[in-house]
Amino acid sequence: MSQFISVFDMLKIGVGPSSSHTLGPWRAAEQWVKTLREHNLLEKLDAVKVDLYGSLSLTGKGHATDLAILLGLSEADPEYIPIEDVFIIVDRINTQEELYFKGGKTIPFYKDSIVFNRDFLPFHSNGLTFRGFCKGEEISTETYFSIGGGFIVQENDHLEEEIEINKKNFPYPINRAIQLEEYCEKENLLISDIVFKNELEINSAEKIDAELSRIWDTMLECMYIGCHTEGTLPGGLNVKRRAFGTHQKLIKDATYKNPKEWIKAIRSTEVKFREILKWVSCFALSVNEVNASLGRVVTAPTNGSAGVIPAVLMYYLVIENHEADFKQIKQFLLTAGEIGSIFKKNATISAAMGGCQAEIGVSSAMAAGALTELLGGTPAQSLSAAEIAMEHHLGLTCDPIGGLVQVPCIERNSMGAIKAIHAAEIALETNPKESLVHLDKVIDTMWETAKDMNKNYKETSEGGLAVTVRMVDC
Repeated sequence: MSQFISVFDMLKIGVGPSSSHTLGPWRAAEQWVKTLREHNLLEKLDAVKVDLYGSLSLTGKGHATDLAILLGLSEADPEYIPIEDVFIIVDRINTQEELYFKGGKTIPFYKDSIVFNRDFLPFHSNGLTFRGFCKGEEISTETYFSIGGGFIVQENDHLEEEIEINKKNFPYPINRAIQLEEYCEKENLLISDIVFKNELEINSAEKIDAELSRIWDTMLECMYIGCHTEGTLPGGLNVKRRAFGTHQKLIKDATYKNPKEWIKAIRSTEVKFREILKWVSCFALSVNEVNASLGRVVTAPTNGSAGVIPAVLMYYLVIENHEADFKQIKQFLLTAGEIGSIFKKNATISAAMGGCQAEIGVSSAMAAGALTELLGGTPAQSLSAAEIAMEHHLGLTCDPIGGLVQVPCIERNSMGAIKAIHAAEIALETNPKESLVHLDKVIDTMWETAKDMNKNYKETSEGGLAVTVRMVDC
């Protein structure tokens, strides 16, 4: 039976700016503290050292990796922590040079307690090691790898996790897209139907609906905040927020008091082609401007690509179908999540492993397939849309200026969203049986491209725009 990856693994609520460089290290730090507690080592602990390796080190400062580790060691939960508390906790640790654990224990923690190493560990390019000491003696050493989308593993534990998952009796085990397509044809079901039936093996229908609703509410709130916040982004590039100005021009004099009323207000605006393009771009930019400001977003499948899926879903709600409600939102998220999981199983969703094709490319494919289903496409057409979207992101590099998830990352979400919509429209006019390239083939190609790609273009800030445009030029 194939490994099961839930839609809630692919769409996780967290804090920006990066799922692999912020959320992953945050979760790793939490996990290490949990391990210390389980082995009764926390009370003995009197010093901590953290080593960052590879991409985590090279772009860690720009991705707030060091801040995330402080928050994880403090046992804060990225899914629920009030955003304002993020800066309070970090400032307190840096000022007082002490870590505070739940229960009141404190230990010294200095700025040089986190070490940035340029070396790459062999297992994965995003490695970090936690070392705990008691009176100078090392009492705990754990190495974790942040493999994209907020997922973390240790070098030998991921296989055990997979075996445990595979003991579950899922009605539709899926590893490749062709299997999903065959299930849909045999059962005469949509992709979202198949995914929902699998999800029912681990959660009740009520729990699934509640969590999907929470994910959408987080996406909507993120877009709302981004469209109503002006100024410049932190980090030193002085990137001006653009969603605010674009939104002001588009919304005109419409009145509303909250995100749900905002949707109705947008539906009443002009919908010429140029305005539609601007709205989609505005939604995508807004999410990633919030992400770049250490705001709360949904990994979809990563933080750096978090704007594509909400932008395309919002496009459907405010442009294509004014009567749409939670039923369509649920369909979209279930379908998108499954397509993303197939990429994760057979390739990667980590820019540090595969360049930006692994983030924006995958998110665009997820959105394209989900939108196609909502527009009445067949499952085969939905998978064709996902293939088209990824095909035209193949080879896309990850070259963030200054290691910040800002340039070119924010604009790429806008481009990925537009490509997803275009891919859906092409797929709806296509007979999938006449297509020369199946989704599985493009996923395989994407993975081979990732392996061939020069490491300078895999989230290291050592190639591309990150070299030709330096911080001093900004």
